[in-house]
Amino acid sequence: MPNRRRFIQGAAAAALGAAGASHGQGAWPTKSVRVINPFPAGGGTDAFLRPIAARLSQTMGQQFIVENMGGAGGTVGAAAAAKAAPDGYTLFCGAVHHTIAESLYTRLPYNIERDFIPITVLAYVPNVLVVHPKYTEINSYADFLAYVRRNPGKLNFGSAGNGTSHHLTVELYKQMTKTFMTHIPYRGAGPMMQDLLAGSVDFAFDGMGTSAPQIKGGKLKGLAVTSAKRVPAFPNIPTMEEVGLKGYQATTWYALWAIKGTPQEVVTRTHQEVVKALQEPNIKELWFNQGAELGGNTPAEFAKFITAEIEKWSKVVKASGAKIDL
Repeated sequence: MPNRRRFIQGAAAAALGAAGASHGQGAWPTKSVRVINPFPAGGGTDAFLRPIAARLSQTMGQQFIVENMGGAGGTVGAAAAAKAAPDGYTLFCGAVHHTIAESLYTRLPYNIERDFIPITVLAYVPNVLVVHPKYTEINSYADFLAYVRRNPGKLNFGSAGNGTSHHLTVELYKQMTKTFMTHIPYRGAGPMMQDLLAGSVDFAFDGMGTSAPQIKGGKLKGLAVTSAKRVPAFPNIPTMEEVGLKGYQATTWYALWAIKGTPQEVVTRTHQEVVKALQEPNIKELWFNQGAELGGNTPAEFAKFITAEIEKWSKVVKASGAKIDL
């Protein structure tokens, strides 16, 4: 019996030691993780972030809670995220808008490259030119362009806010086609979409993620996509290149960052789990139905992509003459 007792005690101690080592290696997360979405609920960021957050909650044993914090084209939420403790319990889900903001705003209380750690892109989404069906005479891109040229300034377009990709995509379009339309900025794609569906807004260059169900439901007309290729889920919608606007491409993307100073093991594990989530059949199907391409690039690849996007959009901002003061 004494030998048996010593054996059991030794085995228990070894088990506790192993458990302690395991806990030390994989302690994070031990509580819920906040993921700041700097746009109101119902927009494109929500469409791609929430399924990933739900999956991470399942696989990582703690809740990943999305907190919508809209305002100023996504910069209010970004500024709040930049000030968060870098302990791994706050993540940030931003978008292409945040690379545009670097040159658009005269001053920002944060810097997307300095104050955040890239994790990965969640989705690449083409913008799509959508028009409210009240315009019965507009059923193709050619119809749209002809109408705009006959009626300069009559059509208004909605955006997720001043300086967002929804806004500058149209500014680029106006430059290339020498046309004029009136801009109506909103505090996010969700509120903009509500007014677009109600007919208060005439058209938008919206992310396919939020417009896809509206096009399928006949509530909006999809006339052209801004990607290099047609979207597989919408094979009948041509690209801007195909309808004659050569060189016009503009893709929205949504991505995940950690706060600067976050432990490397948190960044690494989050990246690994997100990449796994993106390979789930239900996630793949959801992305496909929204006209999106899967993300999943490495943090290093994402960092280079951010730098390239800042450079690209700074040229569009400069050409448009747009500047915003916070």
